[in-house]
Amino acid sequence: MKEVRSWTRALAMTAAIMATSTLASAQSWTATLNGANEAPPNASPGTGSATFTLVGNVLTINGTFTGLTGNTSAAHIHCCTASALTGTAGVATTTPSFAGFPLGVTNGSFLLTLDLTQASSYNAAFVTANGSIEASRAALLAGMNGGRTYLNIHTSTFGGGEIRGFIISTVPEPSSVLLTTAGLFGVAMLMIRRRRSTL
Repeated sequence: MKEVRSWTRALAMTAAIMATSTLASAQSWTATLNGANEAPPNASPGTGSATFTLVGNVLTINGTFTGLTGNTSAAHIHCCTASALTGTAGVATTTPSFAGFPLGVTNGSFLLTLDLTQASSYNAAFVTANGSIEASRAALLAGMNGGRTYLNIHTSTFGGGEIRGFIISTVPEPSSVLLTTAGLFGVAMLMIRRRRSTL
Protein backbone atom coordinates (compact mmCIF):
# COMPACT_ATOMS: atom_id res chain seq x y z
CA MET A 1 0.00 0.00 0.00
CA LYS A 2 2.87 2.35 0.81
CA GLU A 3 4.29 1.67 -2.65
CA VAL A 4 0.96 2.56 -4.32
CA ARG A 5 0.84 5.86 -2.42
CA SER A 6 4.38 6.81 -3.41
CA TRP A 7 3.71 5.93 -7.07
CA THR A 8 0.48 7.94 -7.00
CA ARG A 9 2.24 10.96 -5.51
CA ALA A 10 5.07 10.73 -8.04
CA LEU A 11 2.58 10.41 -10.88
CA ALA A 12 0.54 13.40 -9.70
CA MET A 13 3.67 15.53 -9.44
CA THR A 14 4.82 14.46 -12.91
CA ALA A 15 1.43 15.28 -14.42
CA ALA A 16 1.37 18.70 -12.74
CA ILE A 17 4.87 19.51 -13.95
CA MET A 18 4.01 18.37 -17.50
CA ALA A 19 0.85 20.48 -17.59
CA THR A 20 2.58 23.54 -16.15
CA SER A 21 5.61 23.35 -18.44
CA THR A 22 3.46 22.73 -21.52
CA LEU A 23 1.25 25.73 -20.81
CA ALA A 24 4.07 28.02 -19.65
CA SER A 25 6.71 27.25 -22.26
CA ALA A 26 4.80 28.30 -25.38
CA GLN A 27 1.47 29.47 -26.71
CA SER A 28 0.31 28.51 -30.18
CA TRP A 29 -2.37 29.50 -32.65
CA THR A 30 -3.37 28.61 -36.23
CA ALA A 31 -5.10 30.39 -39.11
CA THR A 32 -6.72 29.03 -42.27
CA LEU A 33 -6.82 31.63 -45.05
CA ASN A 34 -9.20 31.86 -48.01
CA GLY A 35 -11.29 34.34 -49.94
CA ALA A 36 -14.53 33.36 -48.22
CA ASN A 37 -13.03 34.60 -44.92
CA GLU A 38 -12.46 38.09 -46.33
CA ALA A 39 -14.77 41.01 -45.57
CA PRO A 40 -16.51 41.18 -47.94
CA PRO A 41 -16.00 37.57 -49.09
CA ASN A 42 -14.54 36.99 -52.54
CA ALA A 43 -14.32 34.03 -54.93
CA SER A 44 -10.53 33.74 -54.95
CA PRO A 45 -9.28 30.16 -55.37
CA GLY A 46 -6.32 31.12 -53.17
CA THR A 47 -5.72 29.36 -49.87
CA GLY A 48 -3.18 29.53 -47.10
CA SER A 49 -2.39 28.43 -43.59
CA ALA A 50 -0.18 29.66 -40.79
CA THR A 51 0.93 28.64 -37.33
CA PHE A 52 1.90 31.16 -34.67
CA THR A 53 4.10 30.24 -31.73
CA LEU A 54 4.96 32.55 -28.86
CA VAL A 55 7.97 31.72 -26.69
CA GLY A 56 8.75 34.49 -24.24
CA ASN A 57 8.31 37.68 -26.26
CA VAL A 58 9.16 36.18 -29.66
CA LEU A 59 6.25 35.38 -31.97
CA THR A 60 7.17 33.00 -34.83
CA ILE A 61 4.85 32.87 -37.84
CA ASN A 62 5.22 29.92 -40.22
CA GLY A 63 2.92 29.78 -43.22
CA THR A 64 2.21 28.99 -46.85
CA PHE A 65 -0.16 30.29 -49.51
CA THR A 66 -1.04 29.21 -53.04
CA GLY A 67 -3.40 29.90 -55.94
CA LEU A 68 -3.70 33.68 -55.56
CA THR A 69 -5.17 35.54 -58.53
CA GLY A 70 -2.77 38.48 -58.16
CA ASN A 71 0.76 39.08 -56.92
CA THR A 72 1.19 39.60 -53.19
CA SER A 73 1.51 43.26 -52.17
CA ALA A 74 1.24 43.10 -48.36
CA ALA A 75 0.65 40.77 -45.41
CA HIS A 76 0.10 41.56 -41.75
CA ILE A 77 -1.97 40.87 -38.65
CA HIS A 78 -5.08 42.97 -37.98
CA CYS A 79 -6.34 43.53 -34.43
CA CYS A 80 -8.79 43.65 -32.80
CA THR A 81 -12.31 43.09 -34.13
CA ALA A 82 -15.31 43.86 -31.93
CA SER A 83 -16.44 40.22 -31.97
CA ALA A 84 -14.63 36.92 -32.37
CA LEU A 85 -14.26 35.50 -35.89
CA THR A 86 -16.01 38.37 -37.64
CA GLY A 87 -15.57 41.99 -38.66
CA THR A 88 -12.56 44.07 -39.58
CA ALA A 89 -9.85 45.88 -37.64
CA GLY A 90 -6.81 48.05 -38.21
CA VAL A 91 -3.33 46.70 -38.89
CA ALA A 92 -1.45 45.76 -35.70
CA THR A 93 1.89 44.61 -37.12
CA THR A 94 4.44 46.19 -39.44
CA THR A 95 3.04 47.99 -42.49
CA PRO A 96 2.76 47.56 -45.34
CA SER A 97 4.05 44.03 -44.80
CA PHE A 98 6.03 41.76 -42.54
CA ALA A 99 9.78 42.07 -43.15
CA GLY A 100 10.79 39.04 -45.20
CA PHE A 101 7.31 38.19 -46.47
CA PRO A 102 7.46 37.13 -50.17
CA LEU A 103 6.01 39.94 -52.29
CA GLY A 104 5.17 39.91 -56.01
CA VAL A 105 4.23 36.20 -56.12
CA THR A 106 1.05 34.11 -56.26
CA ASN A 107 2.27 31.31 -54.01
CA GLY A 108 5.01 30.88 -51.46
CA SER A 109 5.97 30.21 -47.88
CA PHE A 110 7.24 32.34 -45.03
CA LEU A 111 8.93 31.96 -41.67
CA LEU A 112 8.94 35.22 -39.70
CA THR A 113 9.75 36.31 -36.17
CA LEU A 114 8.46 39.33 -34.30
CA ASP A 115 9.88 40.54 -30.99
CA LEU A 116 6.76 41.82 -29.25
CA THR A 117 8.81 44.14 -27.02
CA GLN A 118 10.09 46.11 -30.04
CA ALA A 119 8.32 49.01 -31.77
CA SER A 120 9.57 47.65 -35.11
CA SER A 121 7.12 44.72 -34.80
CA TYR A 122 4.04 46.97 -34.77
CA ASN A 123 2.16 49.47 -36.87
CA ALA A 124 2.86 52.87 -35.27
CA ALA A 125 -0.89 53.67 -35.28
CA PHE A 126 -1.58 50.52 -33.24
CA VAL A 127 1.00 51.54 -30.63
CA THR A 128 -0.42 55.07 -30.49
CA ALA A 129 -3.95 53.72 -30.04
CA ASN A 130 -2.83 51.46 -27.18
CA GLY A 131 -0.52 53.97 -25.53
CA SER A 132 2.68 51.91 -25.26
CA ILE A 133 4.56 48.88 -26.56
CA GLU A 134 3.62 46.90 -23.44
CA ALA A 135 -0.06 47.72 -23.87
CA SER A 136 0.16 46.88 -27.59
CA ARG A 137 1.66 43.47 -26.79
CA ALA A 138 -1.11 42.82 -24.27
CA ALA A 139 -3.82 43.92 -26.72
CA LEU A 140 -2.44 41.78 -29.55
CA LEU A 141 -2.19 38.65 -27.40
CA ALA A 142 -5.64 39.23 -25.90
CA GLY A 143 -6.99 39.56 -29.43
CA MET A 144 -5.24 36.38 -30.56
CA ASN A 145 -6.52 34.46 -27.54
CA GLY A 146 -10.03 35.81 -28.12
CA GLY A 147 -10.27 35.04 -31.86
CA ARG A 148 -10.35 38.77 -32.69
CA THR A 149 -7.21 38.99 -34.85
CA TYR A 150 -6.63 37.82 -38.39
CA LEU A 151 -3.81 37.36 -40.88
CA ASN A 152 -4.53 39.10 -44.18
CA ILE A 153 -2.68 38.69 -47.49
CA HIS A 154 -3.26 41.52 -49.98
CA THR A 155 -2.64 41.22 -53.73
CA SER A 156 -2.67 43.30 -56.89
CA THR A 157 -6.13 41.85 -57.67
CA PHE A 158 -7.61 42.39 -54.21
CA GLY A 159 -6.04 45.48 -52.68
CA GLY A 160 -8.14 45.14 -49.53
CA GLY A 161 -7.10 41.52 -49.05
CA GLU A 162 -7.41 38.39 -51.19
CA ILE A 163 -7.27 35.77 -48.44
CA ARG A 164 -7.49 36.03 -44.68
CA GLY A 165 -7.87 33.76 -41.66
CA PHE A 166 -8.75 34.42 -38.06
CA ILE A 167 -6.06 33.41 -35.60
CA ILE A 168 -7.33 30.67 -33.29
CA SER A 169 -5.70 29.41 -30.08
CA THR A 170 -4.54 25.78 -30.00
CA VAL A 171 -4.10 25.55 -26.20
CA PRO A 172 -4.84 21.97 -25.09
CA GLU A 173 -8.19 21.64 -23.39
CA PRO A 174 -8.22 20.65 -19.70
CA SER A 175 -9.91 17.37 -20.69
CA SER A 176 -6.86 16.36 -22.74
CA VAL A 177 -4.57 17.05 -19.77
CA LEU A 178 -6.87 14.93 -17.56
CA LEU A 179 -6.88 12.14 -20.14
CA THR A 180 -3.07 12.13 -20.22
CA THR A 181 -2.96 12.03 -16.42
CA ALA A 182 -5.42 9.13 -16.34
CA GLY A 183 -3.30 7.25 -18.88
CA LEU A 184 -0.16 7.79 -16.83
CA PHE A 185 -1.98 6.60 -13.71
CA GLY A 186 -3.10 3.45 -15.53
CA VAL A 187 0.46 2.69 -16.65
CA ALA A 188 1.75 3.19 -13.09
CA MET A 189 -0.89 0.84 -11.67
CA LEU A 190 -0.04 -1.79 -14.30
CA MET A 191 3.66 -1.55 -13.38
CA ILE A 192 2.82 -1.96 -9.67
CA ARG A 193 0.62 -5.00 -10.39
CA ARG A 194 3.35 -6.64 -12.50
CA ARG A 195 5.97 -5.95 -9.85
CA ARG A 196 3.80 -7.55 -7.13
CA SER A 197 3.14 -10.64 -9.26
CA THR A 198 6.89 -11.21 -9.71
CA LEU A 199 7.62 -11.00 -5.93
